[in-house]
Amino acid sequence: MMDFEAAQTYLLATINETVSRRMPYRLERMRVFMHELGDPQTRYPTVQVGGTSGKGSTSTMIAAALARSGKRTGLHTKPHLRSMTERARIDGVAVSEERFAALLEEMMPAIERTAQAHGRPTYYETLLALTLLYFAQENVDIAVVEVGLGGRLDGTNVLVPVVAAITSVGLDHTDVLGDSIEGIAREKAGIAKSGIPLVVAAEDEAAFGVIADEARKAGAPLVDARPEAIPIDNVKLEREAQGFDVVTPHARYSIVTRMLGGFQRRNAATAIVTMETLPEPLRPSREATEAALADLLIPGRMEVYPGHPTLVFDIAHNVEKADQLVRSLRERYEDRHFTFVVAIGASKDAAEILRTFATLPSNFVFTSFEIAGREATKPMRLLRIAESIGAWGRCVGDPVEALSIARRSAAANDVIVVTGSTFLVATLREWWLVAA
Repeated sequence: MMDFEAAQTYLLATINETVSRRMPYRLERMRVFMHELGDPQTRYPTVQVGGTSGKGSTSTMIAAALARSGKRTGLHTKPHLRSMTERARIDGVAVSEERFAALLEEMMPAIERTAQAHGRPTYYETLLALTLLYFAQENVDIAVVEVGLGGRLDGTNVLVPVVAAITSVGLDHTDVLGDSIEGIAREKAGIAKSGIPLVVAAEDEAAFGVIADEARKAGAPLVDARPEAIPIDNVKLEREAQGFDVVTPHARYSIVTRMLGGFQRRNAATAIVTMETLPEPLRPSREATEAALADLLIPGRMEVYPGHPTLVFDIAHNVEKADQLVRSLRERYEDRHFTFVVAIGASKDAAEILRTFATLPSNFVFTSFEIAGREATKPMRLLRIAESIGAWGRCVGDPVEALSIARRSAAANDVIVVTGSTFLVATLREWWLVAA
């Protein structure tokens, strides 16, 4: 009988296999895989949320409001912070380790049959399939599923959702999706399907135009959720919360939330418009939505621990998210100095990310991470990039030591920001919660 440790070992080995063989994501393999499992994803309605940035937060907001309205709600987001089990949550609770292992063991015959003709399902595909199977076995009323990479060929495109959404389009994963906004937008728009509403919040005009054109070709009704169409006003910033109004053609929502940053206001607006597009029996009320967002806090997304100095965790691992983080820090901490504790994946645009951070009064502590199948940019390279743009920093290989040095050297009124990589945020956030 498989236990959780064995399940983790198997899945981590599929990361190495994918990397060493450069095994591509293949939608046809995912379709075959799900069919071998009995197509569990067809047994409940789904909401599919794609985009470059904000899709995880938007998905979490939608799921929280659905659960508050009394619906048994599944949620799949990626990446996880602490455990693989976080990929499969029902009403906010992750699948247990024992159930996770049992599900993977149950899936093994389907994995082997799929592998014979199409290659072994990847780490991502296996976790996604496990999640969709879990939701079916638990008889969820609805599931919210975050798109992984792109959209057109992503494993989540086995879904036929009741509504789909695209939060934003930016330059990320350019080695796979292409190096133009228009090309990436076209990949994101691949989730558009005939007769299924597509909510679009992409602010870039070129990206929006491409998505609108692809939606028209697919026969997907387009719902414009851009900020200029959905005004967000009456913003009030408090010490550990923000309040704002979201006005749609149907209602005015008065939101007070512990989720900080202007990007979360945009995500909330996108989530609300997406929920208003759901069929009436599934649609959360305004009251349920307001209550859910008031209680919700998303780990690693502008997560603030006040102190002397203040500590912020935020997963800004691409240029668009870095820009969102800087805007939010500038809004919340006017006239403060920032120390960034940073690690960046080797596939990311480190120069542009650091250039964005350096627009704030700041210094840097560069570090690294060690995760199977994931390569970090060497701290010395990050330091050379920083020096080339006139920024100051130092290298500390061990992440915990890097944060400790940042805290010791910061002034009481400074803000320390741990960012640049999901893996760094996960490691230091877990250490901080224990140490604090």
